[in-house]
Amino acid sequence: MRTAVLVEPGRFVIEERPVPRPGREEVLIKISRVGICGTDMHIFNGKYALESLPLVLGHEFAGTIAKMGADAIGLETGQRVVVDMNIGCNSCYWCRRNEILNCPDMSQIGINVDGAFSEYIVVPSKLVIPALTNISFSTLCLTEPLACVVRAARKASVTFGQSVVVLGAGPIGNLHVQLLRVIGAAPIIVFDISEDRVLLAQKYGADFGATNPELLESMVMEATDGRGVDLAIESVGIPSLYATALKLIRKGGHIAAFGLTEENETLPLNILTTVLQENSVKGSVAGMGQNMHDALTLLSHGRINPEPFLGSVFPLSDIQEAFDSHVERRLDLKTQISMTDE
Repeated sequence: MRTAVLVEPGRFVIEERPVPRPGREEVLIKISRVGICGTDMHIFNGKYALESLPLVLGHEFAGTIAKMGADAIGLETGQRVVVDMNIGCNSCYWCRRNEILNCPDMSQIGINVDGAFSEYIVVPSKLVIPALTNISFSTLCLTEPLACVVRAARKASVTFGQSVVVLGAGPIGNLHVQLLRVIGAAPIIVFDISEDRVLLAQKYGADFGATNPELLESMVMEATDGRGVDLAIESVGIPSLYATALKLIRKGGHIAAFGLTEENETLPLNILTTVLQENSVKGSVAGMGQNMHDALTLLSHGRINPEPFLGSVFPLSDIQEAFDSHVERRLDLKTQISMTDE
């Protein structure tokens, strides 16, 4: 089988490897499509998980079951499936609470262990989730990133009638907007320096959009009768945007910390104001467990429109070009790798 290996930052090598054989509690999946995630780009650019290289990236993927181990129950050969990327020990305090990212023995497909930029992959059967046959593989690839957004919304306890500002209108920001619309949040305000991305977010759910940072605060205050928003979601990973979020929430408001910053970057926080106003900051980084099932359900029943996320598609043989040119294709909210060269 062909496999794309990131051998060092910025350089893929296509290798021929034997098709792996599943163990008793594992499943062999023939991969159809894989989405390129922001985390993949961080690894590609040498800013994350350097210790894992050489590595096969890819964790936003969909395919069909090709072979199953003897103890892989509840699944069938030929099923279309998606996969939870998070592998925990299943017995520690954090795993029992569905906080697998805090498991001392946690690993992630495509980040700590080889991922899906390959024609086949073997994964634990417990992580495999069957999908309806009427959903395209390209749409199924949105399950994992949508699960991340589902978890963030749950942790922030956002509900109908709450005002929200989404800082960043990239792929995750646009997923936040669509999910917030489904939840019934109102008004939804989005900010990004890209006018095209803001317009896209407004087309698919945002009530207001801003591209000028100097006008953002006045827009938020006007839309919320001068209070500020109930919730601010930072989906980019820029410390100055986190500082902006602090200015935009109302007394008693919340910040959903979602965007990944550099490791040593910090945010000055006025503790007295936070205490007196009963504000809060809640971090969330990945979807796991039930979040994956919920995201797949939303996609299966058309609650999320996949159209804005179905951008460029590259064959596996052109994965280097797909990554090299990624930053130039800003209108592509998502780029996918196909396992065929057609």
